[in-house]
Parts: sequence; C-alpha cells; structure tokens
Amino acid sequence: MSSRPFAAIEAGGTKCLLAIGHHLDQWLEHHRLPTGNGEVTVARLRDLLDAAITTHGGLRAVGVAAFGPLQLDPSALDYAHVLATPKPDWQGTDWRRVLPHAQLPFAIDTDVNAAALAEQRWGAARNTDCAVYLTVGTGIGGGIVIRGQPVHGALHPEIGHLHVQRHADDMHFRSICRFHADCVEGLASGPAILARHGQALSAMSPDSSAIDIIADYLGQLCAQLLLGVAAQRIVIGGGVMQTEGLLNRVRYHCAQRINGYLPGCDVDALQTRIVVPHFADSGLVGAFALAVAQGFDPGHQVDMVSNNSQL
Repeated sequence: MSSRPFAAIEAGGTKCLLAIGHHLDQWLEHHRLPTGNGEVTVARLRDLLDAAITTHGGLRAVGVAAFGPLQLDPSALDYAHVLATPKPDWQGTDWRRVLPHAQLPFAIDTDVNAAALAEQRWGAARNTDCAVYLTVGTGIGGGIVIRGQPVHGALHPEIGHLHVQRHADDMHFRSICRFHADCVEGLASGPAILARHGQALSAMSPDSSAIDIIADYLGQLCAQLLLGVAAQRIVIGGGVMQTEGLLNRVRYHCAQRINGYLPGCDVDALQTRIVVPHFADSGLVGAFALAVAQGFDPGHQVDMVSNNSQL
C-alpha cells in the first residue's frame, strides 16, 4: 500500500481548509486560511501542497471542493476555472494552478456536490440512492448525488436560485440576488435576513414571525427537491440553520407544501428525511472522497471513516 497521503481542499466564501491524510480520522496536517484574492489564495495553497510533498514523500491525489459556479467539463478549455461568480477577485481563477506538479492526479467539484457525496457515502445520507445537501448561510447552495455520483449536466445544480412563492408577510422586501427577485438565496440567505431585519435569525426571539418566513421558503425548497429529484434524504447545514427551532419549522412547511401527495412526507416522516449533517466539514470530507477516487488503485484499500467521526 502506498504511504503517500491524499490532499483535500475546501474553498468557501470566507475560509479555505486544506487537510492531508490517509484516513479521515487521522489527518497528518490541517490548515485554515482566509479566502482572499483568487490567485493569491491558490498560490498559498500550492505552497502548502508543495511542502506536504516534501514532508510526506509525495501525494496520491488532490481533491478540491470549491464555491461555484465552476467549469466541470474536463474537455472544456476552461476546465476547473471559476465562472461568473459574484466574487470579482475569483472569476477566471484556474484551480489547476493549485497543483505543485501538473502530473499530480486532480479532481474538482462544487463544495455542495462534494458535501452531498460525503454525506451519502459516510454520513447522514447513507443507504440512499438520491441525496441532496443544502447549505444555508452566506449564500444558499445545493448538491445532488445519485447512486454515488454527483450530478453534472450543462453545469451543476444551482439550487439556491430556484424560485419560491413569496410569503404573504414578505411582499415588499427586495431580494438581494442581482439576478432573481424571488429565488430562495435572494430571500432566505444570511445576508438577505440581515438586510431585511438588521440582525441574524439566531439573534431573534424563537417565536419571531421572521423565523417562520424563512422556514416557509426553505420548506418550499425542500418540497421542490422531494418532488423534482425524488430526494430520499435532504441534509441541511450552514450557519442560518443553527437558529433554534428552524429545522422543525422547515419540516412543517415542507409537509404543508407536499400536502399528502407523496408517501413518507408528513411531518413525522420528515424527521428522518430532512436532517442535519453528520460531518462538521462535509465539503472537506467530500474533497477527500474526490481525491481518493482520482488516486485510487486496486492495491490501496481505504477504510475512510468511523461512524462517530466529527471533523
């Protein structure tokens, strides 16, 4: 068995994580740095990977889970580039430049697709054929994994920009999305909540009507996913979901929208279908899974993670 470890990178809107290891339970290295300018951040990560190659005698592969939109078509000239992102310092950034050596095996996907992969393979969505991971925080994004494969097509899922019906008590708020007046990200993300109320949802009284409005939007989103992609499990993470009582309200509003049409979608059943993540850093775990798949050979057996692992 090769002694060379795998490298996993998760790039979020505010921070980047880099982990080096053979197994999820035993990282050899773990680094955290702020997400700054694209080229500068990628160069800093490349330096850390270069040092890891020296320290550990090489790397098996590098997996990247990054915010999108991304070009994920390997045949495209701009493969692994960041596309038209709201982050102006990142548009056009080539994630392949993170590699100290061009021949190093490399895989990339969106952070939410990678998180969905991690949760389906080892976490809260195990034993499902179709799983969705949602993050509700600075933005709203989602990844879909079907039978172990992240969904790609013309691009990748952009779940945060699905349309939702306006709540009757929220008709006059102007969406923060510069593209859509009624997408769920524009109405229910952390910045949208702050723009509407001047404070985070978690700072409000548990019986605040504001929490119910956000729960309604997220419940609509979950209902669309149950109906549209036949999701067996929806895993929801992100800072907004730390709000006390929010998840149960999301389940309630989802059940109301389904209205008995699908089996297993009443409020009680949704307790086990709309759930919190198993991993604290699902995207990083997913990046590790991408690296393992890229650097796998039949002689290398990887027993990835225990049931109780929390990164």
